[in-house]
Amino acid sequence: MRFPPRRSAASLLTLSLLLAGSPQSLAAEAQPAAAPVERGAGKAQLRPWLYENSDVPIDAAWRFGTLPNGLRYAVRRNGVPPGQVSVRLRMDVGSLMERDDEQGYAHYMEHLTFRGSRHVPDGESKRIWQRLGVTFGSDSNAQTTPTGTTYALDLPQATQATLGESLKILAGMMADPNIIDGAVDAERAVVMAEKREGEGPQSRISDASRQHFFAGQPLAKHAPIGTVETLKAATAASMEAFHQRWYRPENAVIAISGDIDPALAEQLIKDNFASWAVPGKGAAIPDFGAPDPKLPATNVCVEPGVPVGLTMAWLRPWKAHADTIVYNQDKLTDMLALQIVSRRLEQAARTGGSFLQASVEQQDVSRSADGTFLSIIPSNDDWQKALHDVRAIVEDAKAAPPSQAEIDREYAQMDTALAIQVENASTEAGAKQATDLVSAVDIRETTVSPQAAVEIFRAGKPAMTPQKILDSTRRLFSAGVFRAMLVTSKVEPGLDQRLAAAVAAPVKAATNARLSDKPVTMDDLPKLGAPGTVVSRAAVGLPGMETISFSNGVKLTLFANDAEPEKVRINVRFGHGQQAFSPDKPVPSWAGGYALVASGIGKLGQRELDELTIGRRMGMEFSIDDDAFELQAVTRPADYKDQLRLFATKLAAPGWDPAPIGRVKTGAIVAYDAMSRAPDSVLGRDLNWLLHDKDVRYRTPSRAEIEGLTPEAFRATWAPVLASGPIEIQIFGHVQADDAIKAVAATFGALPARQDAPVPAANKVMRFPAHVEKPVILRHQGDKSQAAAVMAWPTAGGFALQQEARQLEILTQIFNDRLFEKLRSTEGAAYSPSVQNNWPFSYESGGYILVTSQVRPDRVNYFYDVVKATADDLARNPVSADELQRAVAPMQQLLMRASTGNAFWMSQMEGATHDPRYVQAMQTMAKDMLSVTPAQLQALAAKYLVPGKSWSTVVLPEGVAAK
Repeated sequence: MRFPPRRSAASLLTLSLLLAGSPQSLAAEAQPAAAPVERGAGKAQLRPWLYENSDVPIDAAWRFGTLPNGLRYAVRRNGVPPGQVSVRLRMDVGSLMERDDEQGYAHYMEHLTFRGSRHVPDGESKRIWQRLGVTFGSDSNAQTTPTGTTYALDLPQATQATLGESLKILAGMMADPNIIDGAVDAERAVVMAEKREGEGPQSRISDASRQHFFAGQPLAKHAPIGTVETLKAATAASMEAFHQRWYRPENAVIAISGDIDPALAEQLIKDNFASWAVPGKGAAIPDFGAPDPKLPATNVCVEPGVPVGLTMAWLRPWKAHADTIVYNQDKLTDMLALQIVSRRLEQAARTGGSFLQASVEQQDVSRSADGTFLSIIPSNDDWQKALHDVRAIVEDAKAAPPSQAEIDREYAQMDTALAIQVENASTEAGAKQATDLVSAVDIRETTVSPQAAVEIFRAGKPAMTPQKILDSTRRLFSAGVFRAMLVTSKVEPGLDQRLAAAVAAPVKAATNARLSDKPVTMDDLPKLGAPGTVVSRAAVGLPGMETISFSNGVKLTLFANDAEPEKVRINVRFGHGQQAFSPDKPVPSWAGGYALVASGIGKLGQRELDELTIGRRMGMEFSIDDDAFELQAVTRPADYKDQLRLFATKLAAPGWDPAPIGRVKTGAIVAYDAMSRAPDSVLGRDLNWLLHDKDVRYRTPSRAEIEGLTPEAFRATWAPVLASGPIEIQIFGHVQADDAIKAVAATFGALPARQDAPVPAANKVMRFPAHVEKPVILRHQGDKSQAAAVMAWPTAGGFALQQEARQLEILTQIFNDRLFEKLRSTEGAAYSPSVQNNWPFSYESGGYILVTSQVRPDRVNYFYDVVKATADDLARNPVSADELQRAVAPMQQLLMRASTGNAFWMSQMEGATHDPRYVQAMQTMAKDMLSVTPAQLQALAAKYLVPGKSWSTVVLPEGVAAK
């Protein structure tokens, strides 16, 4: 089915153009129109290559073709975001295509292609794309999986020239990369750094899982990253041989979706890729094997410090299927069956039983197995009890069909999810569409329009009977090869035998697992008072944006627009956020994210609230900002009024169910020891606290604090927060302004006026630690080859220096790029150096520039030398015009693309009803940030990157010194 051309709302598009002037896009250029698809003429129409073995409706927005050399492509028009063209180039080669002595080659080749080709010198493609506004790592990247390698490029404000140049670069990368000894040796250091930094408890568990569940199949021993031995042995000759076998046009698929005439995109593909030819015959896709029932069914993985976990799998051979309507309806039926089981498992976990969490899903894994995977996190070390209880729930699901009410519940959820995709189809990003298409190629299936997807689902509803759901459940939990793995932190004698006995032991079906069918409606929420009245209404910020005040003191920022059809964003900011808490006296703020939402509203618990929102686009996310607490949701025009009511009753009549307190405590205790097992997890635990000079508001709670939290203490902290302080509501999206104002008046306007105590002066101070000559040493208990290094410099905060705050974004981008070139591309000393600017507008101090990276312990001193030398050079010498352009152009494009959606403007207007300086800061953001000069950047570096003010820390393995 063909849908109307994708459009952008004129209001936000105009605003985005004001942020960043750009060349004329491909969509605006005079180009011949794409030829319409002729139907019903002559012989029966040949289905496009993606749909050859399928009867699903063809998504007519795509234009398909195949070049004489075998390369397949698909192109389509999409204006989200305006001016951008997204390219995905997939090569049908992953780690499963490697020979045993080539492990890691597919991923290695991905790296080599980015270094250079016949068209560009080594490393120059990154710089070319930066000049075109491409952000490296987000707009240009690649990924290697067991079954494929995908190159991604999102080209902002594309023109015929820039897209042609980009496709020329990509063609050279694929057909003729610089596979020479120097490049292979240089990139080896980078790949080895990536491997080293990726290793840790989770990677070892992942490897053990893959080796056990897919034992006897190539997937078991072919991880994309490869092995140290094969990576060290790689040569230019061996990489060239691998490239010749697999990097061939018949193995390539290109998907392009963007603000472009499809006929032009098609011609540019032909111009740049038609000449690609590789002599000889390529390699055949190897046999990926099938699950082997003769190999061990159980395995125990011991990884010190990690939480206990269990996974059971029922593995069936993966088979290529004709991607038909019936096949997809059967898959959706299976999904519905598993959602019923998952909901029962979640409800049991909420009651505080033997397991903290359990979930089940079906996965087609790397074209190697069709599996049902059931994962369990026990509440304590008694994994056998957790396993028994979960198995009992599964046995109940296999014993008798679900009720019609359970089927209807999950059907409504799935139908709503698919219907939302239809509603939001006009704002679906081109990047997603291009990615979805190559992903479909990877699993040998098709892609359909959102409308076709929902129609296929709805047409299958009559067949989703209780008996068919039961049949699906029995097959998903019975058929195939059974395997189970236990992950534990301690070596215990006889554990393997105990696991084998536990999974083999008979289990009776649970008798209390099924959910009640009692309906819950909005009328079951606590009642609110009489609607409030509007006392002021005025324009603010941008054209179409308003600020409204109500008689009880509630304030609303409203931006009614259709930039995102059928989408409404709501953010309720209340109280004073982190500033409500003392920097010296700890409170259980850490438990609020989960427990505050899950503790319910009035007499309704989380279970009833789930029921209330079935089949609707409603939610409740809670977070703590510097100066406000926030309740957030993305909803739609049909649901946003009830979403407002849900939020208002949460503040007016919060529930205090103690069960979520127990669950969040258990989860924190279960994960506690894992925070010391790797350098990045130690930084995740301690760095924010240390950067704020040990302010307890940013500290991870101790084990004793977690264990000591009671429901009474939790309520004592949070009840006053919910009941007091100013309320600021933001509604941005597809609403009628007057209706939205009435809806707020009837909900938040109906609340009593709230008391507000002044924020203590001490709470409004954000500190930065004092200078240290030598890094503060932290320790981790993981791999001896891993360390992490940090250096930071204090800046400032607030609005007085807001231009400097914005310009520091450009300075840190240049700083980051230089470290990337030196530490990663040149030396391979670190794979992921990062430089960030943190400037708090809600505080007058406490900002900082932060450099972080994983490094080897023997390269820590080298890391600091490079960082200090780079900072010193930035302070002593102005950057070049080209270097400045390569930082400003991507930032300009990021701003422009972000500003075409409501989320960007919403974030900029947070707090504006209480402090109008946020409005002015929003209006001048682009000018402040993008008009910076080399001299200004040099002055900023000299002002802030001062050696005598820096602070640093290093995370080292226990017993290892930095070198």
